[in-house]
Amino acid sequence: MRNIPLFNTDDHKFILLNESEPGEEDGIRSNQYLVVHGDDGVLLDPGGFGVMPRVLSELLRYVSPDRLKAIMLSHQDPDIVGGLATWLEISEAPVYVSSIWMRFLPHYGISSMRRFIGVPDEGMQVDLADGFRLDLVPAHFLHSEGQINVYDPISKVLFTGDIGAAMMPDGEDEPYVDDFAGHVPYIEGFHRRYMASNKAARLWVEAVSRLDIDFIAPQHGPIYRGAAVPAFLDWFRNLECGVDLMVEAGRFRRVT
Repeated sequence: MRNIPLFNTDDHKFILLNESEPGEEDGIRSNQYLVVHGDDGVLLDPGGFGVMPRVLSELLRYVSPDRLKAIMLSHQDPDIVGGLATWLEISEAPVYVSSIWMRFLPHYGISSMRRFIGVPDEGMQVDLADGFRLDLVPAHFLHSEGQINVYDPISKVLFTGDIGAAMMPDGEDEPYVDDFAGHVPYIEGFHRRYMASNKAARLWVEAVSRLDIDFIAPQHGPIYRGAAVPAFLDWFRNLECGVDLMVEAGRFRRVT
């Protein structure tokens, strides 16, 4: 599958970089996104070490690494941060990550934290160039304690990290979610186990519902668009998950 431009004008682009074919990286396939404004770019969740060469190859279609204005990490997992040390070698971009994960990142072979910017719990706005701003939106405990989303007000894309992630069957590689009801079986098990609680989900939905969203772009699986956006938000707002389902240590209430 080719790279997928979710938004594409002469001055601004929001692109899903298709770095690999299914099965090329062990584990769950991850999505990497590039936001381009003029000659500058921002890389979202650059991925593990194994996918870095292909991500770089696709990125070079749009910008040079020395034109990266920022690298933004939704959270601390290896499928996001595993290849970061190499990105730091080929670019001078600052790295934005929740402040609570700053002390853990050196374990990924990162020798200096001088280019890292800790995002406060309430999130922040990042002005990258004239007319180019990204909003870092808190999404704590979904599933990471320091989860951060990225909202692009120009393209109206909300990058959600693991929120909305899907575990797709082999051979299913549709880029978009159009039939939300048919998509629920691919997201329900993951969200019930990995998201912390309905309270965390509900507070997040209340916050992002104030944004003007055309696309929800998760780190795994297809992208929500059109009617699938409010359908997902309504579903997630009411989802029992995580500690809601615990009945005792090591046991969870089954949901049918």
